[in-house]
Amino acid sequence: MSKEYIARDPRTGKPLNVAKSKSKKQYIETEQGPWMAIPDQEIIPLAMGAIDECKIPWRSKDYHLTRKDGIMALTRIKGVRANEAHKALLLGLDDDEPEIRVASLKALPEVATQKSDELFDWLSVLLDDGDLSVRKAASEALSFSAPVFPSGVDIIIHNELRSSDKNRSKAAFKGLDLLCEAWPEVACDHIDELFLEPDAELRTRGAKLLGKILTKGGSAGWDLISWALNDHESSVRRAAAKTLPRLAKVDTRIATILAERALSDSDSQVRVSAVKAIRLLDKDSGRAKELILKGASSRDLNVRKACIDMLPILYGEEVLRGIAIDLLKTETDSQLIKSLNQLATDDSLEGSEATKNRFLAPAPAVPKLDREVAEAAGKRIGLEPVMPDNKQEEITEPQPAELNSNNPKGSSLYRSISQDEMMGYDDDEY
Repeated sequence: MSKEYIARDPRTGKPLNVAKSKSKKQYIETEQGPWMAIPDQEIIPLAMGAIDECKIPWRSKDYHLTRKDGIMALTRIKGVRANEAHKALLLGLDDDEPEIRVASLKALPEVATQKSDELFDWLSVLLDDGDLSVRKAASEALSFSAPVFPSGVDIIIHNELRSSDKNRSKAAFKGLDLLCEAWPEVACDHIDELFLEPDAELRTRGAKLLGKILTKGGSAGWDLISWALNDHESSVRRAAAKTLPRLAKVDTRIATILAERALSDSDSQVRVSAVKAIRLLDKDSGRAKELILKGASSRDLNVRKACIDMLPILYGEEVLRGIAIDLLKTETDSQLIKSLNQLATDDSLEGSEATKNRFLAPAPAVPKLDREVAEAAGKRIGLEPVMPDNKQEEITEPQPAELNSNNPKGSSLYRSISQDEMMGYDDDEY
């Protein structure tokens, strides 16, 4: 792993004052029980076997606690008495009784935060203990210790990840999962080594952790995604491709490059994940548009559908019609053909009469002033207004002679008005 880049002032060479993200402090969860009520001065004697038992009240009950409870209470010892707690824990790890060794393993991660000498050596030994309960406790202690002591358990977790025992391997991957959040650069090294394993299951499980290191792993994490996308096993590529949509939110440039490669993958699930990532890219990016056009003619029906659905978002009506017409020449799916026909149709030219009318502009309204002048001169503009029934009865029907003399061809509801008539001018006066 390369050292972290430090931005410096070109004139002074001093590091620039930039904001730093706060690292999440790791805490070890310790088991709660009656031993939490043991008096401090009795914890060490009870844990080392100097006294056989201790009677204490806890949560309205009385308990008779023994050595294993005293060992569990070692997690409460801090500061100057840490050496005594460490010595008592080493004795418990080497005890002949399995229950004492189990209790010691449960207390190990917390006691190690005060003093860790020889503790992880014992952890490595007890992972192969003859008693099943001790082995399980050792695996749990490893998973809890991984995010807090990455260097102390580095070799141990490397071996446990590849264990033939599924329970031990599962606990090691749990520790690696926690390591991805606490120490992503260390987790990247472990995942990198997993990708070199011939076992496809190990590579797949490693690829499933790539999403954990996406934001903190930096360029090392992007390289791991790229390598996983080149794996010959489809399950590894699928797991890596699922990180692409999240990567598109972190770094669009890298996501575009990797999505373009995944779009040509032989596995359909990888291609679909690539399309999901492309949909999150900048819609104004020319490269994103090219990838969508490429996907619209893909052999995969799901990819074509996803890309065709995005075309109206990326292109205007004129360009969209041309693209749809070109895609119709090769499309075979009936649903997509129907969608493309809708995109290729210009309703203002090819639609029904009612559809065409929606695109027509309405006639301009007659200005209010012109209407008032025309009405003052006794002229009618536009269609005859509808009158109330009582007024319609008062209007007498004109005689046929008057109809023939005034308008031989019959009256009309609408007559065009000249400008002179509208303004009240009479040519006979001149």
